[in-house]
Amino acid sequence: MPSSDDKAGSGDRIGLDVPDGREVPDGRAEERAEQTLLEQLGGFSGLIYSTLPVVVFVPVNSLAGLTAAVWAALGVAAAILAWRLVRRNPVQPAISGFLGVGVCAFIAYRMGEAKGFFLFGIYTSLVYAGVFLVSILFRRPLVGVIWGVLNGHGSDWRSDPRLVRLYDLATSAWVLVFGARYLVQSQLYDTDRTGWLAFARIAMGWPLTAVALGVTFWAVRRAGHLPSKKVTATEPAHR
Repeated sequence: MPSSDDKAGSGDRIGLDVPDGREVPDGRAEERAEQTLLEQLGGFSGLIYSTLPVVVFVPVNSLAGLTAAVWAALGVAAAILAWRLVRRNPVQPAISGFLGVGVCAFIAYRMGEAKGFFLFGIYTSLVYAGVFLVSILFRRPLVGVIWGVLNGHGSDWRSDPRLVRLYDLATSAWVLVFGARYLVQSQLYDTDRTGWLAFARIAMGWPLTAVALGVTFWAVRRAGHLPSKKVTATEPAHR
């Protein structure tokens, strides 16, 4: 009969190994999947923080000129980085954001036009859309590749057409998001509508990212690739 230790530990098991080598995820696996996806973008706060330099840049440019707007945007990005350091939050998204704002500010300063602040983001969206699209065409949908690396699922899923289709759909969602950003914002850029360009940058930022994350999470769940924790069962004790 099982020992008392086995009985005590049975209620705490998060996932169990089954005979065919698969894992049974617990009820918290979906929550961990959402957290993993958001952590790569700095969480909800990181998504919101990424809009603050834009929110500051446009009005400061209207009131005090381009140079002041450039320094204001850089100051906000630096403040966000410092805030995350103080709170001991993950800083990689904040560092990336600061460097991104620095590149945008440099382009705007060199061009002498406020709309130059958005040029880097516009063409970055075009590149991302192209990369995600090419990954689908080569039957290596990037969402599946990235998720496999993050969670150790590897690339075995590529031999299953159903899983490939699921990750194709998730990757297509990101293609649409990045493609839409490029098409809309490049049109506003070409027509010198800087105010509307800033609005589009914010409106098409984290809201569309949330939609794409939702599709990605749906695909991961349908594929059965939610994070799970292995528990090694102990041999029952016999008396």
